Amino acid sequence: MIGGVFVYNHKGEVLISRVFRDSVTRATIDAFRVSVIHARHAVRSPVSNIARTSYCHVKKGAVWVVACTQQNVNAALVFEFLHKMIDLFSSYFGDITEENVKNNFVLIYELLDEILDFGYPQKTDSGILKTYITQQGIRSTVGLHVTCNMRTCTCTCTCMYMYCKFGLFYRSNSFFVDEFEIISLLSNIPGQVLSAHVSGRVVMKSFLSGMPECKFGMNDKLLIDRQAKPSTPEAQSLEQQLAKRSGHNPKSGVAIDDCTFHQCVKLSKFESERSISFIPPDGEFELMRYRTTNDITLPFRVIPLVREASRQHMEIKVVLKSLFKPTLNAQHVEVKIPTPPNTAGVKLISLKGRPRYKSGENAIVWKIRRFPGMKETQLTADVELLPSSTTESSKSKQQTRPPISMNFEVPFACSGLKVRYLKVFEPKLNYSDHDVVKWVRYLSKSGLYETRTQSNY
Repeated sequence: MIGGVFVYNHKGEVLISRVFRDSVTRATIDAFRVSVIHARHAVRSPVSNIARTSYCHVKKGAVWVVACTQQNVNAALVFEFLHKMIDLFSSYFGDITEENVKNNFVLIYELLDEILDFGYPQKTDSGILKTYITQQGIRSTVGLHVTCNMRTCTCTCTCMYMYCKFGLFYRSNSFFVDEFEIISLLSNIPGQVLSAHVSGRVVMKSFLSGMPECKFGMNDKLLIDRQAKPSTPEAQSLEQQLAKRSGHNPKSGVAIDDCTFHQCVKLSKFESERSISFIPPDGEFELMRYRTTNDITLPFRVIPLVREASRQHMEIKVVLKSLFKPTLNAQHVEVKIPTPPNTAGVKLISLKGRPRYKSGENAIVWKIRRFPGMKETQLTADVELLPSSTTESSKSKQQTRPPISMNFEVPFACSGLKVRYLKVFEPKLNYSDHDVVKWVRYLSKSGLYETRTQSNY
């Protein structure tokens, strides 16, 4: 599988080196430093093939985390392992920096021996590894009291609830639920959606005493459809009439295309009852991931208008509309408008935000710090073009114009998924579901959010 795992700094020096195959030599390590880190041109691909060796790398700040192999392995599996390894290191000693790697190199080597067996990935869950790896660098939790007893040893030996810790006690029990989504969109000038999908994940932070059983529910369409329906056709028609008068359907749900769960979720109950029941690990963990393509709420709409006044002059007008509630505000809004390669100068006028022309990127970058819902603003750009020959102008007209891209953050779920309930049951300790402080947060970010323009260069 994986021949070796290496950690480089920005100079190309090897901070961590763990070799699992005899085919990986010192020349293999130096090849990545010379061909990728010290390359004259920027390396955009995360996979590099050098001398019959494949290198999969992930860059975190000024640190390169690399896995090399000489076999035909699954690249997606290698990158999934690298990201899990980075998250594991972050849970132990914080950010992945050169100083932290040097200060915790003993811990890193011990973790590599546990999560890799002759190059094959093994357990990468921090909750499992922290039960028997107790090196320096582990961050202590304030207000946490852990007692080691015979029950803990029996749990570890029998592999029952290995992701949990026994003997946890908190003065105040709290539970945090974060729903993060990434929305991707491709639309055209009339506003028609060509493709759109949302990839989301539910991240939880559990600070609960004991080992409570939690039940988590969302407005999943399958769950709502399985609820009690009207017994007679008359009752069903009456319910539809009431829904039309109110203007919305209170039992409408969101169709999830596919989803994956954490190992703590009881899949048997989910398949039978469509309820997510689990015993949460202590601290932060990812409960589920999902993907949906139906009934997506678009946060923004971009309306571009390009007019070529002459061969040396072009007018670009971009109208930006927010389609979410006026009580919400989008942050870090950025619109990237491409310009022709022969652009000589640009004059910009905007009603909101700060637009700038970046000649190195051949684009106008329009940044808006905060944008409220149900608002509209526009940007006007007068572009001066350099004179070009007829052959070059004909070639440029044949080329399609790059789409307008956006980056943003909005405090709601674009997929429409919402948390319906979160119940905590702990019969052994003297606290109930009402004693647990619960917090829910929604945040959606832009993925590949693009709008095609009308004319060609």
